[in-house]
Amino acid sequence: MWPSTTRSPTGSSGSPPPISASPSGSRPAGLTAARWQVLGAVLGGPLPVAGIARAMGITRQSVQRVADALVEAGLAEYRPNPAHRRAKLLAPTDEGRAAVHAIHPGHHEFAGRLAEQLGGTAEFTEVREALRRLSEALDALEK
Repeated sequence: MWPSTTRSPTGSSGSPPPISASPSGSRPAGLTAARWQVLGAVLGGPLPVAGIARAMGITRQSVQRVADALVEAGLAEYRPNPAHRRAKLLAPTDEGRAAVHAIHPGHHEFAGRLAEQLGGTAEFTEVREALRRLSEALDALEK
């Protein structure tokens, strides 16, 4: 899910691209691009790190490092997971929600411009899908 919305920059519902469209757009809120994406993934509800990684198309280890940094910064917290004792759920704190909401308007506009630069909705979707497949291939090689 796109942070603070369910709409992609092209206007359709869906997951965020595996990379942030504007790393510098999240800096005023005190978030790196990676932190913004991981935090945005749990705005709709707490998720395990592995679930966030699957949704974003990146490795679990990458998400774990970012999640730990978010918790340390007070932007997220770990909660018990009733379905799995060891796989805790990551949830945003009020401070984390406020940080994501502060960057949404500027990021959304930038992401729309990026989609246009790529040639439109279809091309944006192709690039996102190619990046997702690349991430899956890299994950498979790590096993």
